[in-house]
Amino acid sequence: MRIAYFDCFSGISGDMCLGALVDAGVPLQKLREGLNTLDMVSYEIRRRKVKRGGISATRIEVIVKKDEPTRRLADISTIIEDSDLPENIKKRGLGIFRRLFQAERKVHGGRLKDLHLHELSATDCIVDIIGTLICLDILGIKEVISSPLNLGGGTVSSEHGLLPVPAPATSQLLKGKPVFSTGIQKELTTPTGAAIITETATSFGHFPEMTLDTTGIGAGGYALKE
Repeated sequence: MRIAYFDCFSGISGDMCLGALVDAGVPLQKLREGLNTLDMVSYEIRRRKVKRGGISATRIEVIVKKDEPTRRLADISTIIEDSDLPENIKKRGLGIFRRLFQAERKVHGGRLKDLHLHELSATDCIVDIIGTLICLDILGIKEVISSPLNLGGGTVSSEHGLLPVPAPATSQLLKGKPVFSTGIQKELTTPTGAAIITETATSFGHFPEMTLDTTGIGAGGYALKE
């Protein structure tokens, strides 16, 4: 059985997931082909090599080329359900988005059907989440295991003003999961990353005994000082 171990020593975000999986061997064209079955506004996926802590990593960026409408859970569900993606990817993707929206509801209140994702581009979020699931499928991953999650610290800007790190939605998503902070004053684990890993990982802990086949390193937007 093929297992993916996510070492989240520097947190986790949607773009870090995509970068790590592409770095581990997923052909970018295969990822694009899967995502092209989703009916979304025009966007572009860019891949580039960067260095983080002196180590080469893959950074994936999603560039949205035109204004997009506000997307609610029902809108995103329709985009996923109407695609030609395998049913297992659709089911898991819908599960991740439900987690995200439920966390937002607990933080901001209101009815689930009326909420939109704060601070997040819907297109970017869909690409990160569904793209990660497509990559796991391409690699033949049957189980995901994660390390404890580095949350970071400090504050992060939002449309509601400054929020503490971890952001309230992230805290909701990570209830019952092992987390820590090394004191870095940046948001290292994002709501999207938290939703992805809590939906896909079957357990959290130390590196399991396995035979290493391939590795990948994904980079986020921060280049932390060494």
